Amino acid sequence: MSGRRCILAVLLVVLLLPSGLAAQTTAVLRGVVRDADGGVLPGAMAVVTQPSSGLTREAVARADGAFQVGNLPLGTYELRIDFPGFAPLRRAVDLRSTVPVELDVTLALLAQTASVQVMPEPALVDAASAGTRHRLAQARIETLPIPIGGRGLEAVLASFPGFAQNANGAIHPRGAHNQMTYLVDGLPISDQLTGAFANALDAGIVQNIELMTSNIPASFGGKVSGVAVITSRSGLGIGRRAAGDASVALAGGGTRQAAVQVGGGHDRAGYFLSFTTMRTDRFLDPISRDNLHNAGAFGRGFARVDLALSPRDVLRLNGMGGRSAFEVANLRSQQAAGQDQRQGLADAAGWASYLRTLGSTATLESTLGLRHATAELLPSAGDTPVTAAQQRSLDTVTATVRYTRVAGVHELQGGAEVQRFPVRESFSLGIVSPAFNDPGSPTYNPALRPHDLSRGGVPFRFAASGTGRTAGIYGQARLRAGAATVTLGLRGDAYAFLVDGTQWQPRVGLAWSVPGEQGVVRFSYNRNYQTPPNENLLLSSSPEAAALAPESVKLALGGTYQAVQPERQQVVEAGYERGLGAGVSLDVAVYRKTSKNQQDNNNFFDTGIIFPTTLAAIRVTGAEARVTVPTRRGVGGSLSVTTGRAISTPPFTGGLFLGQDAIDLLSSGPFAIDHDQRLSLHGTINADPPGPLWLGGSARYDSGLVSNPSDPATVAADADFADLLPLVNLTAAVPRVRPRTIVDAVAGWDLRSSGRARWSVQVQVTNLTGRAALYNFQSVFVGTRLVAPRTLAVRLKRYF
Repeated sequence: MSGRRCILAVLLVVLLLPSGLAAQTTAVLRGVVRDADGGVLPGAMAVVTQPSSGLTREAVARADGAFQVGNLPLGTYELRIDFPGFAPLRRAVDLRSTVPVELDVTLALLAQTASVQVMPEPALVDAASAGTRHRLAQARIETLPIPIGGRGLEAVLASFPGFAQNANGAIHPRGAHNQMTYLVDGLPISDQLTGAFANALDAGIVQNIELMTSNIPASFGGKVSGVAVITSRSGLGIGRRAAGDASVALAGGGTRQAAVQVGGGHDRAGYFLSFTTMRTDRFLDPISRDNLHNAGAFGRGFARVDLALSPRDVLRLNGMGGRSAFEVANLRSQQAAGQDQRQGLADAAGWASYLRTLGSTATLESTLGLRHATAELLPSAGDTPVTAAQQRSLDTVTATVRYTRVAGVHELQGGAEVQRFPVRESFSLGIVSPAFNDPGSPTYNPALRPHDLSRGGVPFRFAASGTGRTAGIYGQARLRAGAATVTLGLRGDAYAFLVDGTQWQPRVGLAWSVPGEQGVVRFSYNRNYQTPPNENLLLSSSPEAAALAPESVKLALGGTYQAVQPERQQVVEAGYERGLGAGVSLDVAVYRKTSKNQQDNNNFFDTGIIFPTTLAAIRVTGAEARVTVPTRRGVGGSLSVTTGRAISTPPFTGGLFLGQDAIDLLSSGPFAIDHDQRLSLHGTINADPPGPLWLGGSARYDSGLVSNPSDPATVAADADFADLLPLVNLTAAVPRVRPRTIVDAVAGWDLRSSGRARWSVQVQVTNLTGRAALYNFQSVFVGTRLVAPRTLAVRLKRYF
């Protein structure tokens, strides 16, 4: 039996198991608080905290002494229980699966304890994880100086190590272009969620975010260079019908934003709603210092409903959607010609979750979700040097099932998933400038001559549709023996769309707690199978697009047509995590990634249209570190350090390369791709002293991404780019944009009543020093983008 048939056969058996609707990604802690005689203590306060992320949740024991804290992301927590007249109890709690953890807690009278009780520091290291994990909770996210606009979540992720920061919120995880999966309350989303390509997720919905960049669990397939597990806010346990906030904000660049977030509920039911809207004259990062033709607006909504149908059955319903409309930024020459291109993006998703607890040691869960996304590009009469139009849509139907069992200190899990994704694409282009692809130029591409409208040609037109499918099965175990924790996982994936393929993926790791110290050494090996991006994949993999490729690309491929292939990747990592005392933790890691059929994108001029492409291979090596300081006496922060090398090997397949002369040079041999960056530093700080004032800040240094190897003399003579020449080093052996340091700051003043915040006024400055800098320059992959200038913003928030 072939590998694909084996995967599909096992998948069919697993999916026929009785199950509910959608995968849960959170844990539940239950307990009963008693005194030494066994009597219950109603009103006891249970506080669950995760120092590494800043997450804090509270619950009050009911009349029967029982308490419950739900919607907790998987991980290690500190539990503290207080009751008047009794000594507080403090202990570590490990919540590693969806199987509820139940405790019976006994408090001792103060008179029966020593007059001075020294409580140990909670463990700050993750002794059970064999991969790199970083976490951040809502309380800390709210103190970050996140830019007013639509790229909040990416700004949060960029504060973690392992990312090269790019324009419009794009982030490159460990040398990858963008191959990330966002798991939002159990729904996997692998679309490129940046402002240029799709509607980004709103950071305001996040209760907690966990980033995984190594030893990815076998339950995750597809794009796993990074996995962001997002637990949204919930109304469960609030104890009020409605509580939340409403805010308005004004910022430079003609930016106006409004947002409303509200939730409510009790122990059995809860809801959370969020809506954000914005208008601005600087929708995307500018492509020139003049910020020409760059206005836009968006609206986005999110909803979550939780229902505890019984002590063993939990139903959750989610929905979200958004729409944006914006101008395509112009160069000076395009503005003078009257170019007025516009883009529109829309998406909507709905999914439901059902979790069934089986006895005291197992759970059964599953997924059913639908996500719909559309994009369009509207041309104008003044387009130059190329006019283009696009309409595309992508529907993704996801179904999963998962069984989890706890056996003593061990955890076992198995499951399966399928995705079906119908795709429709329509695209046209025509050359309208005689100077573009001039037959007398040494870079003339004769394949474009039939579509040169300035010389009597006709538009290039493409329209197609198709339906792709993926199927995966997996099993994984976490086994503990003394100081060692071993994770064993095996995943099999089958992919069927424009090409067919299968791969089995072992994922193994070891975490070893160092005796006598609060430290953990870890090692892992992962094999991954990353499917191509679905955005414009039909065109990128078509013979029609291949016919337009430059001769250098055709010669490198032997004159044959090749479709975009899935990426086959191997990743090895070693790391060390340690508590340094006073709540401070250190995490370091070194890694090596090798891939065949490297996934990337070719950007269509400076629009938000991308065309998937692959290169023959990529080799990435890197190291990173993060120091986390939990908030103590009102002050906390973090420092992340990243270094990496990313070397790609041609030839290119796929893509749509028009007027990008560097493709000839890049097709000649291995080169440092634009994700390659020698050093980045990102520091954050938050201060919340007694009183109404609080402060937050961040500073980021980037040594510079790889730029296009443009000729400095040609750039100096080009009115569109000449003034950017001081911001890029084109004479280096590897041309790069010049180093930059960007400082952001925020200050807030909270007015309180009865111990609760009622009003908050916030003043924020992004790019505090007004640094002029580039993200990219004339890149084959992402074009040219500048860092936004100094921007002042003011936000007024009302809590209710």
